[in-house]
Amino acid sequence: MPETQQQQNIDVLSLVEKHHNDPEAILEIFKDAQIISGALTPGLISDVARALNIPTERANGIATFYSMLTVSKQETKQEITHRIHICDGPVCWMNGAPTVMKNIIRMMNGDSKWVVERSSCLGLCDRAPALLIDNRQVGPFHPEEFQELLRSEPDDKKCKQSPGYEESRPGELRVMMANAGRINPDSIDSAMENGAYQSLKLALSRSPDEVLNEVEKSGLTGRGGAGFLVGRKWRFVSQAKRFPKYIICNADESEPLIFKDRVLIDTNPHQILEGMAIAGYATGASEAFVYIRGEYKHQAERLENAIAQAEKKGFLGDNILGSNTSFHIHLHRGAGAYICGEETALIESLEGKRGEPRLRPPYPPEYGYRGYPSLVNNVESFAAVPSIVINGADWYHSLSTYPTPGTKIYMVLGHVNHPGLFEAPFGLTLRQVIDQFGGGMRPGSIFKFALTGGAAGTIASPDLLDIPIDYTSISKGVSLGAGAFLICDQSVSTVALLRELLHFFSVESCGQCTPCRVGTHRSYEILNGIVNGGKYKEGNAELRSLADVLFSASLCGLGQSVSIPVLSALEHFQEEFS
Repeated sequence: MPETQQQQNIDVLSLVEKHHNDPEAILEIFKDAQIISGALTPGLISDVARALNIPTERANGIATFYSMLTVSKQETKQEITHRIHICDGPVCWMNGAPTVMKNIIRMMNGDSKWVVERSSCLGLCDRAPALLIDNRQVGPFHPEEFQELLRSEPDDKKCKQSPGYEESRPGELRVMMANAGRINPDSIDSAMENGAYQSLKLALSRSPDEVLNEVEKSGLTGRGGAGFLVGRKWRFVSQAKRFPKYIICNADESEPLIFKDRVLIDTNPHQILEGMAIAGYATGASEAFVYIRGEYKHQAERLENAIAQAEKKGFLGDNILGSNTSFHIHLHRGAGAYICGEETALIESLEGKRGEPRLRPPYPPEYGYRGYPSLVNNVESFAAVPSIVINGADWYHSLSTYPTPGTKIYMVLGHVNHPGLFEAPFGLTLRQVIDQFGGGMRPGSIFKFALTGGAAGTIASPDLLDIPIDYTSISKGVSLGAGAFLICDQSVSTVALLRELLHFFSVESCGQCTPCRVGTHRSYEILNGIVNGGKYKEGNAELRSLADVLFSASLCGLGQSVSIPVLSALEHFQEEFS
């Protein structure tokens, strides 16, 4: 056994064997090793690489890529036994995250057993300011509770609970959220009493092509932000001639403002699994993965429990429901990387690599996981499928009077009376989002602008309040994206908020392409200078130039989308940049 391994008292071989000597499980191996050793050292990384029979430089590249992994230059065992991750995303920033960080560091008083680290986003935007204490989801954080939080044992029931979504809001039309609060999400019997897996039974009684035709006819659009037709993507995978085929559920929602997938998992995990199984049957795939962000430990446990229950009931596994169809779902945990929400970066990470986007074409339906045809859909997309199959495409179209059929899950945050999540058809205006579903502006608040769609969305001014929102409304200045809206009043500086967005993109850039790696950082520098009183005579022109370069030359959507909030802010709030 190498000396460094003895010093850290880690049996690397046993740790690797626990994960079946699988290089694709390297993130889990590293996270397990980090729990034991406190941090990953160069010697430990080399030992893991040797045990997995992969190059050390590859293992080191993975260890330094993911934010939830801590790499130390010291070879001795670290005294680190606890970690606090403090979110500094734009919503938490608006709710005092910088002050929270300073106060927690002061209260820790240099205790070497605790590591305090920033996090770009924890997916807890409805609970801002938010933090993780040893993977325990905490928020909104109250300083007076801090010492009690450090001493107490995790309350799993509280950790797994999404607050305030059992009751619908006035005007909601619930489909995916229909059983929120009605079922026990940890009980498959409770889910089945409310119709779970009836759609899968119906699908199996039809031909795969009939199921696929129904999904295509429904017009269901992808809910990750791009709005690509779900049925069309399924058709591409169905028509692929090579096997095996894979279904991948993208549960890596790491973009600020977005937490809908977390709520769907927390309230009804079985409808997601059922949607995946139907997709597998329709496309000819027999194996699937849920790639869930590392910060969602409790949601991952809930999904693992649901998968085990579904297998026991015969809804998953070999010969499901006595048919000739087999379908296995595996859970894969990430380790902190926003870029892994991009489907090809997600696949790279799933394969045990750095989560860096691939050049396209080829696209995943042709060349995905392990080089085979792969269907990648968002959590919300899969959650919509069972209701379409059981009720039919015509019913799905009837839910909306707008051209885009069905319902969407929206998130409204910021200076409204009732921030949170709701489900409604497409075509809402910002005014409806604020007044009807958000309870109006807070007392004393006057609407100034909204960040629409998510961190990569538009900054919309008051003259855009009445534009119907869908996947095409971005051309008019209001983005739908993943369905999130951060409502800001007169107290928020547009430039300061934009700076926080560019800080996020700069930190989360994978660095693979120069336009994104350099462009996001330089844009942040300019905005930070303006916020701190610096005079940049050429700042506006440089920001526009950088936005153009990022959009036209970046490898993937991360860099390309940065131009959207930058250019929209310059268009509507030019005076704040001078």
